[in-house]
Amino acid sequence: MYTDLNTPERILLGPGPSMVHPRVLRAMAHPLLGHLDPEFITLMNEVQDLLRYVFQTENPITFPVSGTGSASMESAVANLLEPGDSILIGVNGYFGERLCNMAGRYGATVRRLERPWGQIFDVQEIDAALRQKPAKVVALVHAETSTGALQPLEGMAEVIHKHGGLLLVDCVTSLGGVPVKIDEWDIDIAYSGTQKCLSCPPGLGPLTVGERAREAIRRRKTQVANWYLDLTMIESYWGKERTYHHTAPITMNFALREALRLVQEEGLEARFERHRANSALLWQGLADLGLDLIVPVAHRLPTLTTVSVPDEVDEAVLRRRLLDEYNIEVAGGLGAFKGKAWRIGLMGYSSRRESVTLLISALSRLIKETR
Repeated sequence: MYTDLNTPERILLGPGPSMVHPRVLRAMAHPLLGHLDPEFITLMNEVQDLLRYVFQTENPITFPVSGTGSASMESAVANLLEPGDSILIGVNGYFGERLCNMAGRYGATVRRLERPWGQIFDVQEIDAALRQKPAKVVALVHAETSTGALQPLEGMAEVIHKHGGLLLVDCVTSLGGVPVKIDEWDIDIAYSGTQKCLSCPPGLGPLTVGERAREAIRRRKTQVANWYLDLTMIESYWGKERTYHHTAPITMNFALREALRLVQEEGLEARFERHRANSALLWQGLADLGLDLIVPVAHRLPTLTTVSVPDEVDEAVLRRRLLDEYNIEVAGGLGAFKGKAWRIGLMGYSSRRESVTLLISALSRLIKETR
């Protein structure tokens, strides 16, 4: 016989999911509605308005894709690219690699602009690459979850548009934690996930589409190869027509509405400052323990910190002890950083001073015992 579900209440300080606010959990307990119920349609409008607030955009096409952040990533790729189209992808971490993989599967000609993991791209590099050979789409990861690097985006769109391209941006680990200025930065299409800085359970992928990207989708010569993620159909469901496309995850939309409402109540600037302040506290605490941070402070991501693991420490054993003895989850490295780094997330509801203090105290004891 199976027992009642009794999961521990972890202190989630990894790269996601982050901890979920009690109000969001309560919202998920509301009775279900039909996906075309008038009450749910009203809620859909509210979710879109709140997402525009967080994305800092007026884009009409702004809604959550029914799927995780990887689904919204694939939706952006599948809708913009047709077989033979060219895409230039900035690869400086794990999720730039994933973009390459996805674009290749849709028949695009993929060009990689590479930097060592943890570094960033500048406008001049993008300009030079496009002068050498234009691309229909340029894709950049704003907040690289595998490295903790924050990619500057100011001026990128201007250069890309000058060469006739579209700017696609991965905001999975930045939306709601650091500024994401879709309209001011003139970004054409951007996607995110709910389980990071929005502190909502995983399951929805916020997406926003500007007019240039919408026009490119309208001009396609072939159908979007992915039926479920075809934005022309999803737009009809989230738009005025409310045409049936799929059964939306009702409970997840309840959760997202409440999570976004919490963002609005706190205010974007206050929220960004909270993430900055708590990350600064973390960085100082790690430095006091003699630990090196991989990404230089000039482009270090406040929501996700990568720590270089000391040679004498078994990183997996220490992470397991954090979990077993302190109920704290942090993550190991991905790809090039596997076995060499810890990834510490301070995102949304997880970004709290008391969590930082507890983690530093626990690490201090465990590292001292190891050494």
